[in-house]
Amino acid sequence: MNKHHHHHHAVQRASYRTVDLEALHAAGSGPAPAPRTREPQEVHVTLEARETSWELAPGTTVSAWGFGGQVPGPLVVAEAGDTLVAHLVNRLPEPTVIHWHGIRLASSMDGTESVQTLVAPGESFEYRFVLPDAGTFWYHSHANEAVQLERGLYGALVVLGADEPAFDADRVLVLDDVTLDRRGRSIARPALFDRHSGREGDTVVINGRAQPELEIAAGQIERWRIVNASSARYVRLSLGGRPFRIIGSDGGLRPAPLTTTETLLTPGDRVELAVGPFDDEGAAIAIESLPYRRSRMKRARYTRWGTLRVGPRLPSGAVVPETLATITPLVVAGSLAPTRTIRLGARMTLHGHDWLVNGDTHHRDAPVKAGELQVWDIVNETGLDHPFHLHGFFFQVVAADGQPIAPASWEDTVNVPARKRVTIAFRADARPGEWMYHCHILEHHAAGMMGHFEVVT
Repeated sequence: MNKHHHHHHAVQRASYRTVDLEALHAAGSGPAPAPRTREPQEVHVTLEARETSWELAPGTTVSAWGFGGQVPGPLVVAEAGDTLVAHLVNRLPEPTVIHWHGIRLASSMDGTESVQTLVAPGESFEYRFVLPDAGTFWYHSHANEAVQLERGLYGALVVLGADEPAFDADRVLVLDDVTLDRRGRSIARPALFDRHSGREGDTVVINGRAQPELEIAAGQIERWRIVNASSARYVRLSLGGRPFRIIGSDGGLRPAPLTTTETLLTPGDRVELAVGPFDDEGAAIAIESLPYRRSRMKRARYTRWGTLRVGPRLPSGAVVPETLATITPLVVAGSLAPTRTIRLGARMTLHGHDWLVNGDTHHRDAPVKAGELQVWDIVNETGLDHPFHLHGFFFQVVAADGQPIAPASWEDTVNVPARKRVTIAFRADARPGEWMYHCHILEHHAAGMMGHFEVVT
């Protein structure tokens, strides 16, 4: 390594402030830090963005872009308090950047064109930040997203806490959909119509494979960490109508397990489930999404994603506690005066649609003062649902259409249904700099439905 290069890295590292986990929590901006079981470590990963071939199914291989030449990219696993050192090498024919979706990091590491110069072809960049929270997160390109994510530039990131509940297995399932061109040998270019509704692909995949078969032993309980990496597809997830327990969401574990038979994942969302125990050995359970109407333009369709087979019975060591986490409400019920209103809108133009925030494309929003309680009313004035994603901070959903909700989770992505409003609360801790929020339907973000604001101390 030449002296000049080495010096550059030394300067870069000296400018990092380690984020103090206790200070983050004291600011009330997210989950409590997990007690550490060991000294924090550095976790190193090289993510080379390059062209690759993606085998969607036996006999169906398409040309794709992947981190490490695979889709999804490498699964990154660390413990809360560890420092992730991720070396992005760009071997693509166009600039790229990595956004660490759901991680409370320094603004300069957030990986958007607002906070860093895009990494040019042939160049590299080192991301370095503390992983403060346990949970299921993901990383993905934040440049030319409608093309780069569609081609495969995403991967999962799991951060373990010290006292995780015990399961018989821990699986990560990344959901995605792709549109193939007529020959079925490559991923189709974006179509003009996608600008309106967002692209829903004709091939659905779990961890990059169409129609996989998973197996769970009878009698056992597994933890499923599910990421929706689709461009626009809402997944109303069901396991053949059988009950499962929701144990976590975007910002980690919930206060208590919630037993249900379905859950809605918008693009960008994560959910953690306790699946099982099942008693019927040999049964085939559909991993499916039930019809969901997110737009009046598109028919709601049933989709089968894969199959879960119940295998021979095995003993179980799983324990799902009745209390998983403590979530302190940020807002006292009844004191919901919003500090800001964000209107999601649209206008017709010659090229179809512009998607708007407060009447603008790429809206410049007012600064947020660190430590001050933010209560944002997000009002959807359009006929389509929009998944609202806030960078850098977790929020609590405190009301829907003005009706108070007791927060049962920390979120970074929430669905705002057509013609409805959702109220969120968060406190920005002292991580000054530029942050953004946007619709996580990638085509809507590209067509203007985003805002950016500065956190000031």
